[in-house]
Amino acid sequence: MKPSMSHSHIVQQRKKDHLSLALEGDLRSPCTTNGFEGYSFVHQALPEISLRSVSIGTALFGRALRSPLVVSSMVGGIPEAAAINRNLAIAAQELGLAMGVGSQRCGLDDPETAVSYRVRDVAPGILLFANLGAIQLNYGYSEDHCRRAVEMIGADALVLHLNPLQEALQAEGNTDFEGLLARIERVCRELQVPVVVKEVGFGISSQVAKRLVEAGVSGIDVAGAGGTSFSRIEVSRGHGPLREDAFSRWGIPTSESLQMVRRVAPRLPLIASGGITTGVEVAKAVALGADAAGIGAPLLELASRSDEEVVHYLSQVSDELRIAMFCVGCLTIDQLRASTLLVKR
Repeated sequence: MKPSMSHSHIVQQRKKDHLSLALEGDLRSPCTTNGFEGYSFVHQALPEISLRSVSIGTALFGRALRSPLVVSSMVGGIPEAAAINRNLAIAAQELGLAMGVGSQRCGLDDPETAVSYRVRDVAPGILLFANLGAIQLNYGYSEDHCRRAVEMIGADALVLHLNPLQEALQAEGNTDFEGLLARIERVCRELQVPVVVKEVGFGISSQVAKRLVEAGVSGIDVAGAGGTSFSRIEVSRGHGPLREDAFSRWGIPTSESLQMVRRVAPRLPLIASGGITTGVEVAKAVALGADAAGIGAPLLELASRSDEEVVHYLSQVSDELRIAMFCVGCLTIDQLRASTLLVKR
């Protein structure tokens, strides 16, 4: 009889499946967009500023960024992830950006895999986010696990990700979300670093954002619909309860989720991610209230090859952002956020 896989090996195999599928092709839902195409800037033919004077620098959680970009949490826990994370980190260090690593559950359950997340030696100066699934707090994890995840990689903050739909679509998923908010609140109270809560691609609603603010989170990453679809990924894996992606239209588009959260959390640091691929979309996100924008999937294949390709892509995004700001007459990120020149089509 074939021996059953340990839980740690199941998680690692799932990560390998996710990475393989992501590298093989486009895993965005064909039915959902991030919503930014529904907005456009009112072009200013006489901006009355110099392009070379436009500054895209900003701050997030008290740390200076040369551009309001976060390399989104993606991989870790498997050998293939180590080189990818290091290439992403090298690029983030060179460009002065922030970065998150993939879920560190493997690193905690199987310490031999922790090396796949460690990037501080190549990126000593970046704003670095540790990452755990919030649901694990309902399955035996504690504030100590969260602290260990931060210490494992020398992180500046912790991301707790929410993924109820993804878990429900996994045969081995953890779906008991009852009482989870109180545990998140405890982590926020006990940890000495900022705690950010994010979705994995289906968005944060105003109702959830309000409860998270009351629980004491330090920031929210909306991770809205329009980017990588984990319903499509899990159906593609073929191990869950569904034979086709019945949830292809599920989720809150990034642009809508961003505005929902900003309305109930006017001063909370807010990251917009979910299908963002260009500097113009970054500019739109900032104009709709984001403090920074996260980019993930477009970097994955590039990072599997070299850090130079990641640098080139993200440099282009920053250049596009700078030009967009120039064409609406905004010298700074703060001016862009206060601008009234982004209109709904």
